[in-house]
Amino acid sequence: MSSPRVVVIGAGFGGLGVAAELLRAGVGDVTVLEQADEVGGVWRDNTYPDAACDAPSSLYSWSWAPNPDWGHRYARQPEILAYLERTAAEAGILDRVRTGVEVTAAAYDETSGTWTVRTATGEEIVADVLVPALGQLHRPVVPDLPGLDTFSGTAFHSARWDHDHDLTGQRVAVVGAGASAIQFLPAIVDDVGELTLFQRSAPYVLPKPDRAYTALHHRAFERFPRSQRFGRRLTWEVSELFNRSLVTGGNALDRVLVAAWRAQLRRQVPDAGLRARLQPDYPFGCKRVLFGNDWYPALAREHVAIVSEAIASVEPTGLRTADGTLHEVDTIIWGTGFAATEFLAPLQVTGVGGVEVHDVWSDGAHAHLGMTVPGFPGLFLVYGPHTNLGGSSIVGMLEAQARYIVQAVRAVADGARLDVRRDVAERFDDEMQERGRGTVWAACSSWYRGPGGRVVTNWPGLVQEYVDRTARLDLTEFDPVLTSTPPTAHR
Repeated sequence: MSSPRVVVIGAGFGGLGVAAELLRAGVGDVTVLEQADEVGGVWRDNTYPDAACDAPSSLYSWSWAPNPDWGHRYARQPEILAYLERTAAEAGILDRVRTGVEVTAAAYDETSGTWTVRTATGEEIVADVLVPALGQLHRPVVPDLPGLDTFSGTAFHSARWDHDHDLTGQRVAVVGAGASAIQFLPAIVDDVGELTLFQRSAPYVLPKPDRAYTALHHRAFERFPRSQRFGRRLTWEVSELFNRSLVTGGNALDRVLVAAWRAQLRRQVPDAGLRARLQPDYPFGCKRVLFGNDWYPALAREHVAIVSEAIASVEPTGLRTADGTLHEVDTIIWGTGFAATEFLAPLQVTGVGGVEVHDVWSDGAHAHLGMTVPGFPGLFLVYGPHTNLGGSSIVGMLEAQARYIVQAVRAVADGARLDVRRDVAERFDDEMQERGRGTVWAACSSWYRGPGGRVVTNWPGLVQEYVDRTARLDLTEFDPVLTSTPPTAHR
């Protein structure tokens, strides 16, 4: 078949996975554009102390590239990054990656049925299929507080960790109590002089059943690959139970998990007053459930203080809270997460009729199966709206999307212009909103929700359901437009 020109934006798990699937399917004209100087996505960017995955290693890896050499059940950042780099090299993907290329815009040409991708240097790259794989957790957010630029000390976001800054003996403010903070705060707590955690609401932190893999594990994985596949499948089944509990809420597993959280809190925090301050004020699962074994002991240290008042402003010597108190610190670490609901930002993506995608998404992002948007033919998002998970490994969702995109590229090779029908996309969005309202995620404010309170990030079902629904590209869901000739091969 002729080979459509495919441009993938982003070289993390999503982008590299799509490229690998396309290459295995015989699609030869694949280019991956990466703004950074190296591949790796979030695992390149997040190098804070003790950064690790909260999904088991056996599941947080490509199904087509099992790794018998994981050091822990929950892999650390350096080994995940090394796995991505090594596996991408072995699969021939790195040869298709152009690093140091910042994409600023992409526009659809209705006459040619192609996309023109523009870079910060003014270069233009033409594609028949465009695959933005930017992810949901790539743009760090720092609150826009009065006086933000007046702080005289050192401040940085956890995803942009300043490794040259020595925290020894420092008065440190950690702002935020999310998935990053519960890892890096315990890692630095014994180095700093004083630590103040600014926490608006306490998270649920479950015990993390982590362990180091031994030489015996590694030999077994190498000599008996089925043992690793069995472990992956077992982990998949358990994670699907966890997904179901988050979607439905109030079930037996929920009660077991809440009991495990409560037991850990009581065991690790003997002071009743501190325990009361570490009680979440929202239903279990409404915000991201966290896993860690040293968060609560770290907060029980004598030189650690917890502040629940909102930060009103930043001043040269510290943070002033809404009650008027000035908390003087030397270093501010923003553990304030990412712009998860601002899909495709800051790219300017223009479709049919010159319509900009962010205008289409003014009331919250939406895409059929999380991938396709009416009026943007040949555009397929990876890790788009409604494809995040409250539990389990995102890799399963990414692989399902990659397989779907391969089918789309084959259809384009046969002459199709794939513009998803508006009624199909609207039905899917209605379904997502209806099902989203029935989940625990609708019960509180979190990064899962976008404008108007819509749950825009998460898939309201099991991973297996998504795998099944994306297993076959249904051409009847797209407007029946065929070009006069298929795309020519570009090699």
